[in-house]
Amino acid sequence: MLRGYRVDTLDHRSIPPLGFPELLRCDASLSPSLQTAAQIARGEIVHIPGYDYIDSSILYSREREKSFMRRLKSEPSETSLFRKLRTIKSESDALRLSIEDDRRPLSFQKCFAHYDVQSVLFNISEAVASRANLSQRKNTTTGASAASAGIGPGAVGVSGAVGAGAGAGAGPGAGTDGGAAGCSSGNAPMFESPLGSREDLNPKENLDADEGDGKSNSLVLTCPHFRNEIGGEGERRISLSRANSANYRVSVLEVPRENQPIHREKVKRYIIEHIDLGAYYYHKYFYGREHQNYFGVDDNLGPVAVSVRRERLDDGKEKDGMQFNYRVTFRTSQLTTLRGAILEDAIPSTARHGTARGLPLKEVLEYVIPELNIQCLRLALNSPKVPEQLLKLDEQGLSFQHKVGVLYCKAGQSTEEEMYNNESGGPALEEFLDLLGQRVRLKGFTKYRAQLDNKTDSTGTHSLYTTYKDYELMFHVSTMLPYTPNNRQQLLRKRHIGNDIVTIVFQEPGALPFTPKSIRSHFQHVFVIVKVHNPCTDNVCYSVAVSRSKDVPPFGPPIPKSVTFPKSAVFRDFLLAKVINGENAAHKSEKFRAMATRTRQEYLKDLAENFVSTATIDNAVKFSFITLGAKKKEKVKPRKDAHLFSVGAITWSVCARDFGQSMDVDCLLGISNEFIVLIEEESKNVVFNCSCRDVIGWTSGIMSIKIFYERGECIMLSAHDNCGEDIREMVQRLEITTRGCETSEMTLRRNGLGQLGFHVNFEGIVADVEPFGFAWKAGLRQGSRLVEICKVAVATLTHEQMIDLLRTSVSVKVVIIQPHEDGTPRSFCIMLEDAKTFYLCDKSVLSTNVIYYVSPNSSSPSTLTGKVNQLEVILRQLQHDLRKEKEDKAMLQEEVQHLRQDNMRLQEESQTAAAQLRKFTEWFFHTIDKKP
Repeated sequence: MLRGYRVDTLDHRSIPPLGFPELLRCDASLSPSLQTAAQIARGEIVHIPGYDYIDSSILYSREREKSFMRRLKSEPSETSLFRKLRTIKSESDALRLSIEDDRRPLSFQKCFAHYDVQSVLFNISEAVASRANLSQRKNTTTGASAASAGIGPGAVGVSGAVGAGAGAGAGPGAGTDGGAAGCSSGNAPMFESPLGSREDLNPKENLDADEGDGKSNSLVLTCPHFRNEIGGEGERRISLSRANSANYRVSVLEVPRENQPIHREKVKRYIIEHIDLGAYYYHKYFYGREHQNYFGVDDNLGPVAVSVRRERLDDGKEKDGMQFNYRVTFRTSQLTTLRGAILEDAIPSTARHGTARGLPLKEVLEYVIPELNIQCLRLALNSPKVPEQLLKLDEQGLSFQHKVGVLYCKAGQSTEEEMYNNESGGPALEEFLDLLGQRVRLKGFTKYRAQLDNKTDSTGTHSLYTTYKDYELMFHVSTMLPYTPNNRQQLLRKRHIGNDIVTIVFQEPGALPFTPKSIRSHFQHVFVIVKVHNPCTDNVCYSVAVSRSKDVPPFGPPIPKSVTFPKSAVFRDFLLAKVINGENAAHKSEKFRAMATRTRQEYLKDLAENFVSTATIDNAVKFSFITLGAKKKEKVKPRKDAHLFSVGAITWSVCARDFGQSMDVDCLLGISNEFIVLIEEESKNVVFNCSCRDVIGWTSGIMSIKIFYERGECIMLSAHDNCGEDIREMVQRLEITTRGCETSEMTLRRNGLGQLGFHVNFEGIVADVEPFGFAWKAGLRQGSRLVEICKVAVATLTHEQMIDLLRTSVSVKVVIIQPHEDGTPRSFCIMLEDAKTFYLCDKSVLSTNVIYYVSPNSSSPSTLTGKVNQLEVILRQLQHDLRKEKEDKAMLQEEVQHLRQDNMRLQEESQTAAAQLRKFTEWFFHTIDKKP
């Protein structure tokens, strides 16, 4: 999507830049709204009638503000899915509607089941603010230029990525050093957007004071406005656990039951992060199926697009009749989209639930999106262009083709100019490039070329290309791009690398530490520094560090602390994943989000103006007759807790305990049929996730709950004031979606010998209980799992610490999770046939499984009876796993059958379309022949 955002104006020998219509992937004829957008971007329109300047964050007209407030006040509280904004005491408060004014800033729905993580983050008030901010053009220095902006006046002429105008006609005396197109040292650099505008990027602007993070090593130095990753950072850990979870790769939360085994395996192996896989929601559940699309321009939200589809649930046969589900996609100028579904039984309506006719669409949308002015919506045209345009709109942020810069840094070098002027690469670089990808001949190259010339060799004869997962990567290697003798600027090289978001800096032994201060570019946001050790030997290895712009979120895979990577396919995969994740994360930075938001707003406006009919939502209600004097029908209350049976993620606003930072954070808890996620409200990042399959139990109180997963790790959550009912709903939702259970607390007594009377392994699972002993009478059974011992979480204890605590405590209070009905422990572990070892699902850890008889004097291995009992536990676990494997195999076979049926259907549709095309062609030529 961002391929069109270029800084350069290519010369006659190169490929012309993508225009705005190409960026949107639509017809070349611009609608009036798109033409207006281009005029605004170029500065031709500087005033919009009807708007009053309020402050730096919100721009409202008085009429729109009053209309929005009337709708908020008229909406009854019990019909809203979203938490209402706090009572507004004055008009000035009403105009701000800022996040700080709201107790729960993110849009918060209980009955709506979200399809993916970004839908949970959808915020209606942010959509209002986003639209107002779009009209304010901000001159912001970004990327590496932000780091070098304070160097001094001499930096003016070198700020910005290079433009082709400079590259084509500039010689040694061009007066620039990698400046933007046509900039000289006496002029401020300009930034060109895909709309044709150019922003003045003055390095003397008031940037926020930022000194960097203070992290430096032999590869990279700390730098203002940048954040470094030098190894050992890992991901944030909010739970009581020894291991970190990969949170940034979590996207889709709703997984069909038949696809759960496939999706679970993909999540384990797929390490690509910061990608909105939920963008395929419309394609998966709407495209090619009967549904309704509505477009309009809301007074406060701006242009909007709504897609609604009613579907019957196959497994919803209950006493009350058939079960139906409403799938909804709500798009605004905000880059996050509301995607998900709501059960029909959860919607209050004047119509009867569960009938073939369905509920009035107006009531559904008013309940799901109460802040939207329903009257502004118009039914979309019955044209095949409409769903195609919506597909492009939803998937505009997905890009599986990336261009990556590679700079070559020799011994003693560190500056941009020095690296660009290395005419050719040494053996160490060649060895690294051979590992990274394959050299390809550019002339005649038909795959992704990343704006390189594949016709006349004007950008070099060869380049480096590779694929990884679903991605194509073309590397702009500095030594493979054209070299200009006696020209220190090397504009033919910088015009490409300076426009790349991610750049690999390859350092030979003896190279000086890298700093983004030496780079002049507003596009280069992420630098991956790779330093080689012992090049061209059998002991060659590489060190890695990352420097990213401060508004680029962290991304993985994490760099291990004090580790060098040997030359191998594993290192290649690590590096390519790091590069792809860096580019995906950079798209979330302020600069690129602003670009994408402007594009999205005008795209939506174009749909609302040129792809709508005159039909409104009211026209969509079947049998809508006007009756005079009839009593208004009251809405039937929805079935209590009906939403808890949804497939998507049901959300609650909670306060989570961050054990890593010893503080409480406000989060949104989402529980779907496949995942449990915690999303921090302030940073909008996923701070915890686990599979529902891994949940083993929970301890619930009046206002708090602990959720245990995997080997006894846990998260601790508490409800906000006056929201105690949330805890009950969370427990009920966990009972529906997981195989866990409520924990039990018991106090254990010792016998005459001081023994507790049970065997426990290092993981806290009870392997044997003395029949009719004190522990047995207290309710402890074989297969039970200890999760807390004397208020201490077992997941934080080593085996020796756990045994010592059980042996020495005067009063032993434990919290346990009872086993399954068949006696198998609720465990994340899969036991192997060898009783001495165990295998942990995706942790790949092997260890000795020693079972101890807990007593104050002895910790010797158990007797023969204990070993037999342990083998019985292992056998039951294997039988349980075998059953699960059979179930998964059956699901896979069913999925294959569905795919075959879909393939046959697509073939039939293709044949039908071909036949219709032939008929149309015959008719067309027949009609032409008849004309005189």
